[in-house]
Amino acid sequence: MSTVDPLKDIELLIRSRYAIIVVETDEEERAEALLGHVADRLSIPLFSWTPTKGLKRAGRDGPVYGTTEPAKALAHIEASGFPAIYHLRGLGPYLQDPVLGRSLVEAARPFAERDGVIVLTGTDLTLPEAARPMSATVRLAPPPIGEYRRLLAHILRDLGRKMQVRVDMTPEEVNRLLHAIKGLSLMEAEKLLTRVIVEDGRLAPDDLQSVLAIKREIIEREGLLEYYPAEETLSDIAGLDGLKRWLAQRRAIITDPQKAAAFGLPFPKGILLVGVPGCGKSLAAKAVAMEWGLPLLKLDPANLYNKYVGESERNFKRAMQTAERMAPVVLWIDELEKAFASAGDEDGGVSMRVLGSFLSWMQDRRGDVFVVATANDVTRLPPEFLRKGRFDEIFFVDLPGEEARRALFEIHLRRRNQAPERFDLSALARATEGFSGAEVEQVIVSGLYSAFSAGTPLSTAMLLEEAARTRPLSRTMGERIHALRMWARDRTVSAD
Repeated sequence: MSTVDPLKDIELLIRSRYAIIVVETDEEERAEALLGHVADRLSIPLFSWTPTKGLKRAGRDGPVYGTTEPAKALAHIEASGFPAIYHLRGLGPYLQDPVLGRSLVEAARPFAERDGVIVLTGTDLTLPEAARPMSATVRLAPPPIGEYRRLLAHILRDLGRKMQVRVDMTPEEVNRLLHAIKGLSLMEAEKLLTRVIVEDGRLAPDDLQSVLAIKREIIEREGLLEYYPAEETLSDIAGLDGLKRWLAQRRAIITDPQKAAAFGLPFPKGILLVGVPGCGKSLAAKAVAMEWGLPLLKLDPANLYNKYVGESERNFKRAMQTAERMAPVVLWIDELEKAFASAGDEDGGVSMRVLGSFLSWMQDRRGDVFVVATANDVTRLPPEFLRKGRFDEIFFVDLPGEEARRALFEIHLRRRNQAPERFDLSALARATEGFSGAEVEQVIVSGLYSAFSAGTPLSTAMLLEEAARTRPLSRTMGERIHALRMWARDRTVSAD
């Protein structure tokens, strides 16, 4: 259900006589405050239950006697016949008990005919089958940017009464900080902002790194996504000028998101890079994160699949929720076809269900997550991935031209402490016609081994000799590469 205004959503569901509402969130205190507003608007009381305190009416002292056990709390709700909002926190694990699931249905059934509702909060809640027809789900989105801005103002005001506090940030830098915090709960954001200000008595641009460090801890704790330090830049990539121009045009959206939003520009969805193996597709994903100053997360589909029924889908959902919490981020999915090519019945339909979840998320995602997906064999991809709107653009990455190969030799020689001016780069570029970027790099690595073994400096002649011995993919798999180019000609944009 829409979460643009969860207050209105929940009120509408209650008035529509939904007896159970599941609010997907890990911010139960925020959900409690929201339910308090709904109760006021409907002029009914709010009760809150936890397994440690039992059932307690908001604004009253002391819980209802003997309601710490979930079965007794549900029995009290059913017996009271009282129009109210009952917020049950932490009930999820108990729902595996079929008897308790039945008690939930019986306690909720009267609300289909009168005011009131049972609200469950948490993540990955699984309702009993009998409860589903009378239930609805609302996803509580992260706080809007305005709430983080008010939180920052409140922290600065409170700390300013106790200590000297300086704000050494431009309005644009403050906006970037607030967008970097997006996805954190208000409690997490308050702790983080307070800590970075108290450490040195100021709010400064380098505090952005503290935000990224906290987000990295959350990613590692979840264990479904990998955090990659951004090290490469677009200058480390030879060629791909068309892709570089496309990314440069969108960089301003990342650096000044508020201005972009006011101009009517949404956060970009992502790109699909298809083409010849070894030509820089994965390197480009890493470079995007570095150029845009965003964390880079890698989704390894192997981490998602689980032998237990339904667990793979839940893993995927958790991974995407983590990515959205970390937003804005770059999400890298390498060799996409290996994850979803088998989306059939061979695995009991698991791949198909995960594929469906992924496509839905790509279409409806709410967090600022820029997806960079790569594929070597696009013919194995389900056609749904190529439909307009999944990605902002599909780029074809071909074998590097002569000028790009010359640049590749210069980059890789310098990276290995070899002075490029000592080599005939033009001759090397001509001798490696049809080589991929990875194959050019391997020519240098092999040449270095030969030079080290012979006890002599690396030379152009050694590299030419290594190039002559190499059989590149363009020769060993020429037909396949030709077919890929034919497929891409009218379906993609050239990355060069």
